[in-house]
Amino acid sequence: MDEVKVVVAHSERATLRVGDVFLKVDADQARIDVEVEALALVPVPTPRVLWREPPVLAITAVPGTALGRLGAPSPASPAAWAAAGAAVRRLHEAPLPPWTGRRRRGPEELAAELDGECESLVANGILPADLVTRNRQVAEAAIRPWTPAFTHGDLQLDHVFVDGDEVTGIIDWSEAGPGDALFDLATLTLGHEEHLDDVLAGYGTDVDVDVIRAWWSLRSLLGVRWLFEHGFDPSAPGCEVDVLRARM
Repeated sequence: MDEVKVVVAHSERATLRVGDVFLKVDADQARIDVEVEALALVPVPTPRVLWREPPVLAITAVPGTALGRLGAPSPASPAAWAAAGAAVRRLHEAPLPPWTGRRRRGPEELAAELDGECESLVANGILPADLVTRNRQVAEAAIRPWTPAFTHGDLQLDHVFVDGDEVTGIIDWSEAGPGDALFDLATLTLGHEEHLDDVLAGYGTDVDVDVIRAWWSLRSLLGVRWLFEHGFDPSAPGCEVDVLRARM
């Protein structure tokens, strides 16, 4: 009999694995709506939807292994990272989806959110003031107008699966929608700066690397408090706090 394995669980959602089936439980049906629509549209390998019975979505597992994990060395080859970059480029070149995207913020709104989060991080003693100040300065480069692309929206490296040097599947599409292409590239390489050149080689077009670095700081600053509050540890070696320290 297959065991039930908890892949991730917090107050907003949970994902369970039973054999080769993943069960995603989410009280926010808008997230599931986006995931189902994105899976039908994107030009990259994805899981297959088996059934949907709110609040549960059942999808197939994808073959291969994750590109890596935040906080640990990646077992994948440079060619596999390049293949991931090429897959992301195909996604970004696809026609924009018909929805506006979740939590998409313009430059002014993003700057205001970031400033409020930075104030909270310092006021509550979560991070040192000099670390926050320096990364807020770095993050400024990401706060600018951009041309929307079809983005994954949460392209963590453990959402990309590879077999050898080929991408076999990209999972977790609930944040997909029009967005900043460089945010996807930054999320994919967060904590794995050594593989940025491999990803960009596969992506195949010039990008502003300073903006990617800015997104590393911005995403980490916005994520640290949420991670602590939901039972994760962003101060673990190689994770978000180390990403921020690297900018010092």
